Amino acid sequence: MFAVLSNIPASANSVVKFNGLNYDEWAEQIRFTLGILALDLAILSDEEPSAITDKSSKDEISLYETCERSNRLSLNLMRLTMAESIKPSMPKTEKAREFMKKIKEYSQSELADKSITGSLMSELTTKKYDLHGSESMHTHVTEMSNLAAKLKKLVLVQFVINSLPAEFR
Repeated sequence: MFAVLSNIPASANSVVKFNGLNYDEWAEQIRFTLGILALDLAILSDEEPSAITDKSSKDEISLYETCERSNRLSLNLMRLTMAESIKPSMPKTEKAREFMKKIKEYSQSELADKSITGSLMSELTTKKYDLHGSESMHTHVTEMSNLAAKLKKLVLVQFVINSLPAEFR
């Protein structure tokens, strides 16, 4: 079990960073990673175990502790895989399942579009190629092109929405 736990940081690095536009890809990778680590109970189960009391059985205590651990580590993994630029606007919750639901809602909101547009513009104008970094020139150019394409799409959508009468927005 310790070997699995020591791989959580590596697992976080292997999950695509959530940037507000890529919920489906991010959520799929989060579900897969949590499943591999046997930590997905918190996002799969609707039910919460009963709180531990003096009358709780060993099985009830074990289930409660497993669920709490799954929830805590799931939340940590999800928060670790958020792009720095959108972390401040992420929901504050202590339940992993609720967090995923709120992230999905955020990714589909108008607020996300405005926030993401600013983040993409900032990243596009400040990102520099590092000659001594591990990234190849091809990867850097591809990433910059992808950023520009995402920004173009968002700006175009916003122009179209702004052109519509208020009753259609």
